[in-house]
Amino acid sequence: MKYEFKNLGQMFFSRMSRYTDNPALRYKKDGQWVDVTWKEAGDSVKAIASALLAIGVKRGDKISIQSQSRLEWVLCDIGALSIGAITVPIYPSNTAEQSEYIINDSEAKVLIVENLMQLDKIKQIRQKIPNVIKIIVIKELTKSEDKTISSLDELINLGKSELKKNDEQIKKILEEISIEDVATLVYTSGTTGSPKGVIQTHKNHIAMSTNLYKVYSHNPGDINLLFLPLAHSFARGIEFFGIYSGTGIMAFAESVEKIAQNLVEVKPQVMASVPRIFEKVYQAVLSGAQASPVKKKIFDWALEVGKQVSRLIQKKQPVPLGLRIKRSIAHKLVFSKLHAKLGGRIRFFISGGAPLSRDIAEFFHAAGILILEGYGLTETVPATHINRIDGYKFGTVGQLIPGVEVKIAPDGEIIVRGDNIATKGYFKKPEATAESFTADGWFKTGDIGEIDSEGFLKITDRKKDMIKTAGGKFVAPQNIENILKTDPFVSQAVVIGDQRPYCVVLIAVNKEEAEKFAKGNGIQYKDYSDLIKNPQIRERVKHTIDAVNSKLASFESLKKFELLPQDLTQEGGELTPTLKVKRKVIMQKYNELVDSMYKN
Repeated sequence: MKYEFKNLGQMFFSRMSRYTDNPALRYKKDGQWVDVTWKEAGDSVKAIASALLAIGVKRGDKISIQSQSRLEWVLCDIGALSIGAITVPIYPSNTAEQSEYIINDSEAKVLIVENLMQLDKIKQIRQKIPNVIKIIVIKELTKSEDKTISSLDELINLGKSELKKNDEQIKKILEEISIEDVATLVYTSGTTGSPKGVIQTHKNHIAMSTNLYKVYSHNPGDINLLFLPLAHSFARGIEFFGIYSGTGIMAFAESVEKIAQNLVEVKPQVMASVPRIFEKVYQAVLSGAQASPVKKKIFDWALEVGKQVSRLIQKKQPVPLGLRIKRSIAHKLVFSKLHAKLGGRIRFFISGGAPLSRDIAEFFHAAGILILEGYGLTETVPATHINRIDGYKFGTVGQLIPGVEVKIAPDGEIIVRGDNIATKGYFKKPEATAESFTADGWFKTGDIGEIDSEGFLKITDRKKDMIKTAGGKFVAPQNIENILKTDPFVSQAVVIGDQRPYCVVLIAVNKEEAEKFAKGNGIQYKDYSDLIKNPQIRERVKHTIDAVNSKLASFESLKKFELLPQDLTQEGGELTPTLKVKRKVIMQKYNELVDSMYKN
């Protein structure tokens, strides 16, 4: 298929020329929300591009960005892409060691970090990342004695001073960048512990934006509140789609903690989120409804009315006048409060990054709020399916986005193909690439699913054991388990967190070590099951978990733990002949124990 643009930089500057004085971006500065026009954004992008050329960045060089989502993230991203550089996102929650791996594996030449906290991480590993020639700090840096470290303001000022000399070169590079060129390396964790850099091209993102535009319900002037990390392909897709459409405003939330406040202030029409946010809102609403018997009765009535309306709308059937009147009363008494907390203007939410509970989707719909769930992976840049505003089914991830093909393998695995698929594979990992991508362009997703007669895809299982939390973060459980088992006190560990708000762990204590510990600490006990209930035993395990957590990123850390009443064995059916944990068996056997760790 032939596309309108050759590269993402060209796409940006085309929109800048068309919508020059229209607001493109919005952010909070000194307590006030400030709009940035397309021209203002373009001037900053040119200055950053010019500065990167001035410090020696060449086409194909890698530039890493480690920051939460913010205005400057996008400006630096487009600035780098406009001179043919390749951006490498890193989660701000990553540890110094995790950052070191990505920086070195990607061969990053320039690092852009958000603040002094992120800079401190880099300083810890500075001697281990020799390829880096420059570190740019977006905010908080006033002065640095190290000439390789400077602020973003200094970089932009340098770019402006060099722009007259570099302007023609930037234009020339923009003409030379091919749609097949690499735009970004996005690292996604693997079960072996070594993250894989997914090679995403300009074509991948342009194809996604072009085809999504055909089905996505967008209105001129729509405000899209972005809080998702731009290190995640979901948010990156939103960034580029916003540029492609050109008529909306992308507002940047101050932080995840301030989403509730920012929703009320910005009053967006659209927002993309991971399921965890909807879960929190849902839990808060249900909790508030229990405040008194009267409130509960009114809430239950309103919810039942809302569900009746929702069922009719889903079937595309008319809502009777009497029910419409009841729905209006229910909205005024109950649901209007929820709408107000979400800004009051939401047309729909988009959910992705992890499975959304059907019950939660139906609850919001009953309240008059539509959540459209989609599906994709880093390798699909970022989506293959999405529910539409005029065609959705709760419990599914929607229908194919134009330009994408899908088929179900004999074992139920979902396999996809299209111009948005990152068929260049994984950076410097030919074997992993050959394992996941076929020669004719199909990608094996690793998810199990089924397609109904109308083309709606339902994800039924995960083919691999990789944990994907409700926040959309990937966690490799075996890596954490193996670290835990380096302590002799721990016999077995099973990390749990798939589709859950956080990770927890079941621990089987080494009986001999526990008995030895008890003897040395004067602990009296009847039997093993009695021993593991002892507070000192739990404290001993907690000490190990705290030590492991200090080495993990926040989203990987183990928030709670429980001790198993006995060790895992082949005889008990919990281990395979090669002594691998049978996770499904564990979950079934200790389901109540696991659930207890997610209550309050």
